[in-house]
Amino acid sequence: MNKYRTHNCNELRKKDVGKSVLLAGWINKKRDHGNLLFIDLRDNYGITQCIIDKDNTNFSGLEKIQLETVINLNGKVVNRSDETINKEIDTGEVEISIESFNILGTCLELPMPVFSDQEYAEEIRLKYRFLDLRRKKIHENIILRSKVISFIRNEMSKLGFLEFQTPILTSSSPEGARDFLVPSRLNPGKFYALPQAPQQFKQLIMVSGFDKYFQIAPCFRDEDARADRSPGEFYQLDLEMSFVEQEDVFKVVENLLVNTFKKFSKKKLMFNQFPKISYSEALLKYGSDKPDLRNPLIINDVTEIFSREDVSFEIFKKLVKTGCKVRCIVTKNTKDKPRSFFDNIDKWAKEQGASGLAYFTLENEKNISAKGPIGKFFTKDALEKIMEKTGAKVGDSIFLACGKKKELEKITSLARDKIGKDLNLIDDDSFAFCWIVDYPMFEIDEQTNKIKFSHNPFSMPQGDINKINFDKPLDILAYQYDIVCNGIELSSGAIRNHIPELMYKLFSIAGYDKKKVDEKFTGMINALSYGAPPHGGIAPGIDRIIMLLANEKNIREVTMFPMNQMAQDLMMSAPSNVSDNQLKELNLSVKLKK
Repeated sequence: MNKYRTHNCNELRKKDVGKSVLLAGWINKKRDHGNLLFIDLRDNYGITQCIIDKDNTNFSGLEKIQLETVINLNGKVVNRSDETINKEIDTGEVEISIESFNILGTCLELPMPVFSDQEYAEEIRLKYRFLDLRRKKIHENIILRSKVISFIRNEMSKLGFLEFQTPILTSSSPEGARDFLVPSRLNPGKFYALPQAPQQFKQLIMVSGFDKYFQIAPCFRDEDARADRSPGEFYQLDLEMSFVEQEDVFKVVENLLVNTFKKFSKKKLMFNQFPKISYSEALLKYGSDKPDLRNPLIINDVTEIFSREDVSFEIFKKLVKTGCKVRCIVTKNTKDKPRSFFDNIDKWAKEQGASGLAYFTLENEKNISAKGPIGKFFTKDALEKIMEKTGAKVGDSIFLACGKKKELEKITSLARDKIGKDLNLIDDDSFAFCWIVDYPMFEIDEQTNKIKFSHNPFSMPQGDINKINFDKPLDILAYQYDIVCNGIELSSGAIRNHIPELMYKLFSIAGYDKKKVDEKFTGMINALSYGAPPHGGIAPGIDRIIMLLANEKNIREVTMFPMNQMAQDLMMSAPSNVSDNQLKELNLSVKLKK
């Protein structure tokens, strides 16, 4: 028999009444009723209530013991009285009458409570993460993470994928985010990079003749932290397939995500087959390539209305003549909303850095007119044209914004989210997945005004490669796609460019000559020259999948040992200084910026 316990703290039921048992765990809570002391004993599996009366010689010892002390105790399983049954826990019909106990691990005064899930300062939570992880909600999140990863592994194996591990020490990539660099002792003055993703390696696996690869891959990017992104490392379900087209990848991923979300969440899926939205359509209708499809609001372009003679809203008309666009959001049946509702949204838009949101409400079924600050600037014919273009009806309101394309997309996207929440239009009890497809291969860098890859440089351009007009690179679309759920991007993927000559051509457009491509992508370009199959893949973020399933807003809540916003591990005091001897071995010296 195990010397610490005969059962775990979530195991005992009414059928065990009368048994002598040995339990071990942490003291989660104590309640002293004078003659009786109640102790909630907690382990990884759950909680069992234990009681001891004042006549027991161990009473005073347990009475003084610090919460979170690790003990084991023996006693008998007894029924709880009807009025004390606790239906909130699985062991709630029984309790343990304590006969004796032993202290297995003492505990200092706690810097934060463990028995509650109340909000606590991030600095304390991360410094004492081992205590934070004992708390019920986050403990369950980490267990959920483990179960989801195990499920995904099984599903991928069923689909014929093989799991391989790719190198952690690799070469720096000129594209993408900032690398984490590792100095080489054996190669003075040279550096490895930690992989931002196993992109090149997984393509090389396909070139090596393996057909379907996957990995729960660690990725490293020296990026600033966000609520949905860790500042240093994250994990993704990395997968790649040979002899596939875009739809083949979609089929695998949709099947996997539907099965995963149905198994681990009670929320409904709005789509079992995910809608496909082109990048350009997403920016027009939602102002973003990460649309939340739970929100029914759609953005419409009504720029042409402001070239009409019977529209006298001069502010917008003048801006349209300079090349600005006008877009609007229709809210259904908002005629009875108070003026404050509309003014608050206008005020909010100004707080976001925009010039505000103009608005009016349609009224008078027989003789269409508009009520609101700018309603007087539109004739009946102009209003009917807007209604025809947007699907608006009498009783609906229309919010309008005018500006340059990118600025307009930003504010209308934010406004769509804001209005959707204010009107309670978003169904929090559902998941809405979609594919964003047809990304442009290239875009203009706003800082340098030069052409750069818009997404993944290894993507295959769309169309007949012999007929692509490389003189108009901004018109080239790629077989590149993102998967989005509830406004959160889970992953980017692509059908890869497996043709070396085409890769040289595309990289040349982005400013890389043949020599530079050969230097930066030696392994890749060499391998593609020796018979490469058409292939493609994707890499959904594990952390973001768990965030959605656990209904958390911050990635820290589903990560076991996260860093803070400054990419510091407060628990392990990393990053830290290293000794002069260590630096000397690596042929390095540290020179801090002033």
